[in-house]
Amino acid sequence: MNQKPKLTLALLGAGGKMGCRVTDHLRDHAGYRMLYVETGERGLAQLRERGVTATSRDEALRVADAVILALPDRVLGKIAGEVVPLLRPGTLVITLDPAAAHAGELPARPDITYFVSHPCHPSVFDHFESQPERDDFFGGTHARQAIVCALMQGPEEHYALGEAIARDIYSPVTRSHRITVEQMAILEPAMAETCGIALVLALREVLEEAVRRGVPREAAEDFMFGHIKVELGIGFGQVRFPFSDGAKLIAEYGKRRIFRDDWLKLFEPSSVREQVEVIVAGHLPESTQP
Repeated sequence: MNQKPKLTLALLGAGGKMGCRVTDHLRDHAGYRMLYVETGERGLAQLRERGVTATSRDEALRVADAVILALPDRVLGKIAGEVVPLLRPGTLVITLDPAAAHAGELPARPDITYFVSHPCHPSVFDHFESQPERDDFFGGTHARQAIVCALMQGPEEHYALGEAIARDIYSPVTRSHRITVEQMAILEPAMAETCGIALVLALREVLEEAVRRGVPREAAEDFMFGHIKVELGIGFGQVRFPFSDGAKLIAEYGKRRIFRDDWLKLFEPSSVREQVEVIVAGHLPESTQP
């Protein structure tokens, strides 16, 4: 019986933070021949700790069926500009974040495929049986998670191939959502980071303010963490009971004093594009500097 030939994957940035996650997931996968591309001393040391050897970039690109760009957003476009012209026609190029793709950082080449995928991370509403699952906040090590995928350009059959690789990178995967690159940029950065992280850090600030004003830290943390759970459950319709009338009233009081009236303009296409451009540039525009 003939075995299915292995897919040759070139992993660029293999020794970085995301690269190591991909390396850990795919290095023993029976369906892949992995080629690890890394030049930094720290990254090379990370690969040695994992018992894998780096391959030169040019050698890997000559034979790769698919190339995974596990690189920081601020350099991904530059590196893509160097490597994409060297690829064979029909090569699948995978990015693990929509920022560079949506910002127009990927070089034009119609005879290759661009595929973008990103993890949703373990749901706060999921129930995990073991402590390792509960402690896996990022996902893809012990805890299950959903993923989002987009075929930016290329033949339809490459979507299935890219999604299969993404499922292996982020496994265990519960479900995969097919969306567009533009929709992925709405999810991240706009929804999850521009708004989500800002709001989460604001919660940390108000906890610290309560402590600064004399509330014992353990009492403040217990109170905050418990209320976050019940408020998320009510706010996202996961429980049958509503907020009390007093809670709804004072929440509106808070909204009027905390939020700008036009804050949802962050989701306008021009704003989402500006956000991904900020990420790939690596600094805030002068108009938003404090």
